[in-house]
Amino acid sequence: MAPPAGGANGGAAVELTELVKRYGATTALDGLSLRAAEGAVTALLGPNGAGKTTAIEICEGFRRADSGTVRVLGLDPVADGRALKARVGVMPQSEGVPGTARAGEFLRLVASFHSTPLDPAALLARLGLTAQARVPIRRLSGGQRKRLSLAVALVGRPELVFLDEPTTGLDPQARHSTWELVEELRAAGTSVVLTTHYMEEAERLADQVVIVDHGTVVAQGTPAELAGAERQLRFRARPGLGLEELLSALPVGSAAKESPAGHYVVEGEVGPELLATVTAWCASHGVMAEELRIERRTLEDVFLELTGRELRP
Repeated sequence: MAPPAGGANGGAAVELTELVKRYGATTALDGLSLRAAEGAVTALLGPNGAGKTTAIEICEGFRRADSGTVRVLGLDPVADGRALKARVGVMPQSEGVPGTARAGEFLRLVASFHSTPLDPAALLARLGLTAQARVPIRRLSGGQRKRLSLAVALVGRPELVFLDEPTTGLDPQARHSTWELVEELRAAGTSVVLTTHYMEEAERLADQVVIVDHGTVVAQGTPAELAGAERQLRFRARPGLGLEELLSALPVGSAAKESPAGHYVVEGEVGPELLATVTAWCASHGVMAEELRIERRTLEDVFLELTGRELRP
């Protein structure tokens, strides 16, 4: 991926300060503040309704905040919208793409709006869409439309690109290809802000993760900082085991829980003593511990701890 027309200066690609946005009685953003560094990949995570989409739409200039300040590449996305259009790439929603246009001609049209665009044919080839270049967009599969939207966001060589769920609906090959493309963008100095529900995607790609819930930031840091060095012992067994006796036998500061049913997690200073305690407890209760393993906490563990496990509409 060729470098963008502009250049990163080590500052903030996006800076949001105390953003508030309400829709009637609903508060979408409640004093949200975050910073996305230039030349880095920032992942914005959160459950449905957390405020991610509203924050991104404000950054893109499609919505105005009720209060707070927004700076995108140092500019106001509303007042300086014209100046930002050539510098920022946005993945269009499917309803914003003309279904009768052919994929290749639509990408060439978007490229014509930029002074130094990428070669549309080469970009289609990079995204595995050469065979679909002459296909009307309405006849593309969901995954193909997603890849075309990504091409639209990148064809102008943006300094900053917003990627909204870039791999939703993609097969594993296309997902990994997209990840490689995002890594190429970062290597070329392009700033990337992405939203995703795939924790694996955020762990692999993001330099910085920002977790949002109820319109405010609840945690931020690198994936490693958020997950920490703490290890967990996990195993499967019959559901509904009483853990009180196990907890009393574990080293001070340990914790044990069943979530979901039949899946057990023991947290704490995971070492020989804790392992021996757990296996001895299982044996004394006639419990066959299956798939027993020790692993570090993941970003998904942190996400669920902060935002809960209940389903969101």
